[in-house]
Amino acid sequence: MTVNSNIETTLKSGDTEEWLDLYFTRPLGFFWAKLFARLHVHPNIVTIFSIFLGVGAGFCFYFEDLRWTVCGIFLLVWANIYDSCDGQLARMTGQKTKLGRILDGFAGDAWFFTIYFFICLRLTPVWGVWIWLLAALAGLICHAKQCQLADYYRNVHLFVLKGKSGSELDSSAKVKADYEALRWGNDFIQKLFLYFYIGYTKSQEQMTPSFQHLRAALQAKIGEQSWPEQLRKDFRQGSLPLMKYANILTFNTRAIVLYISLLCFVPWAYFIFEITVMNVLFFYMRQRHEQLCRQLYQNLPTYEASI
Repeated sequence: MTVNSNIETTLKSGDTEEWLDLYFTRPLGFFWAKLFARLHVHPNIVTIFSIFLGVGAGFCFYFEDLRWTVCGIFLLVWANIYDSCDGQLARMTGQKTKLGRILDGFAGDAWFFTIYFFICLRLTPVWGVWIWLLAALAGLICHAKQCQLADYYRNVHLFVLKGKSGSELDSSAKVKADYEALRWGNDFIQKLFLYFYIGYTKSQEQMTPSFQHLRAALQAKIGEQSWPEQLRKDFRQGSLPLMKYANILTFNTRAIVLYISLLCFVPWAYFIFEITVMNVLFFYMRQRHEQLCRQLYQNLPTYEASI
């Protein structure tokens, strides 16, 4: 196994990295990645470690005692470092797999499902069923869609910037074909994950009709890997300012608000934040990105003439 020990090679792109990740999460993730590489630990095992840490954090948030809250925050920060580490380790050792990407997404879902569950248990004596309804709206609808779209836009940006090899951009048709090629008897775990991943990618595509239109037109006319250079530049110019919103909608900002709400003993405020502030950013980012794709589609004849 060849190991590349340069931290720069373990990052996806400066365009999509958040400052907190660049100066805190990625360096610590790189430290762990080097250690796990020496121990020959597979990236998927690191992801599983992160699931246990995140679930442990959720359990801690059930208690109103400040010591439990601090312990939970520590575990969630640690889980996020491992979430960074698994991708860095995969890029460092060349062990990137489709299952790893799907498992990575599942890890974040497991963390937050547990966090929502135990916060709701904690608040049920006061809120009754209403806290469960609020959490369902915040988590199953708002949080899920926000993270799906942010993840998709970051991978679209990386795809246009670096091509398929530098991105994890998937299509539901390709995922479905991979799913159908497997057999339950031989590949049960991978097939099970792909079953749910089909729905994940379909949801992403349904939220981005203008990009799907642009992508299909380019694939039919000039091939997906042969986007005109000027088109790539224009896409990056329009997409780059939106990456800050994609980053906000993923983990760091979300986690900081969660920590503050827990430390102030108002955990329900985190759900309100997801439903209000994060949704405003979600719809704004989506509207801007769709508008960009429509403009690029209208200019396709000009781009094609430059090839």
